Amino acid sequence: MPHVLALRLAASLLGRALRLRCPNCGGKPIFESFGKLRKRCPECGLWLERGEGDYYLGAYMVALFFVETLFALGFVAVLLITWPDPPWDAIQWGGALVLTAGVIACYPFSKTIWLAVDLMFRPVTPDDLSADGPIETHGPMR
Repeated sequence: MPHVLALRLAASLLGRALRLRCPNCGGKPIFESFGKLRKRCPECGLWLERGEGDYYLGAYMVALFFVETLFALGFVAVLLITWPDPPWDAIQWGGALVLTAGVIACYPFSKTIWLAVDLMFRPVTPDDLSADGPIETHGPMR
């Protein structure tokens, strides 16, 4: 039974993230402009950067994974459709166009998806909702 609840929570967090809403509460708007998150969710007050200076490095990884997968699927599809004489120049230029457009299109989604994944592993704490903001947990070693 606990695994069913965990799956429901994960689905809820990711569903909200895919709709570009706060993964914690579903509140909106959490973006000031394209790709620029607000500091806090306007509904629940969650700090959207959760305490590390390089927090969105994971978001870049999500974007890279999505865009590279999209490119690989498109590449294989074009090869299968046009075999035995694939249009290599069209694949090269089309691939560059798809990669560029994909990175731009998925940028805001990668931020909200990464926040949702982070909330799965590190649930919201009182520090995440406090007026002072989250406490940095990964500072320089002393």
